[in-house]
Amino acid sequence: MNTRTPKNRKRITKGQITLLAMTIPSIIFIAVFAYLPMTGWIYSFYDYRIGYKLSMCEFIGLDNFIYAFGNVYVLKVLWNTIIISVMGLLTLPIACAIAILLSEVRWMNFRKWVQTVITLPNFISWVIVYSIAYSLFSMDGLINMILLNGFGIDTSFSLLSNVSTAQIFMVGLSIWKTAGYNSIIFFASIAGIDSELFDAARVDGAGRWGRIRYITIPQLMPTLMTLAIIQIGFMLSSGFDQYYVFMNPIIQSRIEVLDYYVYRLGMLENDIPVSTAVSMCKTFVSVFMVFSVNKLAKKVTGQSVV
Repeated sequence: MNTRTPKNRKRITKGQITLLAMTIPSIIFIAVFAYLPMTGWIYSFYDYRIGYKLSMCEFIGLDNFIYAFGNVYVLKVLWNTIIISVMGLLTLPIACAIAILLSEVRWMNFRKWVQTVITLPNFISWVIVYSIAYSLFSMDGLINMILLNGFGIDTSFSLLSNVSTAQIFMVGLSIWKTAGYNSIIFFASIAGIDSELFDAARVDGAGRWGRIRYITIPQLMPTLMTLAIIQIGFMLSSGFDQYYVFMNPIIQSRIEVLDYYVYRLGMLENDIPVSTAVSMCKTFVSVFMVFSVNKLAKKVTGQSVV
């Protein structure tokens, strides 16, 4: 009887078992909070009312989907979501520019101080951000008080309730909050660039801006493309927290996005079937957009995420 272990069989070490065991909490977390709630999609096919068992409700098929997307206001909310997401997508190079400029700073203490300052807003909740914005930009805020008392300009302008600038203001706050944190990814990419490329460029006479243009930026394009694909996948998920705290009746028609609309339908108006239908369609479209853009990027640039 041959008891020898075949040479091509790989043994699982104790360290590998430990690493696999460490993934179990993450797998359970994803299963409970990402996949288990998908069972609730079944409510979108019923005329469900709170207090009734699902078996007591009438099966109506796709009527909730037809009703939801036959509503003109849903198209308005969808348009708001796309506009805000596209503006946020176009500002993605800001984080890249921050990383490039700071990587050229030779004074390390100053660079670390700036990195800390611009990253800190990411860890501030949107409730605190709203409090800061209200103190600065409301009708009785600091900006209006300075204009009135310092320059004698009496203005009742408020960015928190101005319809024409509401979307731009929301995007601006989002950039202020996340650009510094997103730049960390580009910092890591810059650190991974082969230093020999920069040395060769110096030998060829390339200055600082020349090295940025011909080495740093091309080397960062794969990272920028990856982040763009990921952000396109979340284009219909503009976020809930920000628009929940900044929402008011004056600018609601301009900043109400799909996430807040789903919340308002399901939690405030108790129309769970329609809100579930809208959320389902948002998920399917987001997945489709990720794979479509990923395929396009692979065909055009030869690089992809999936």
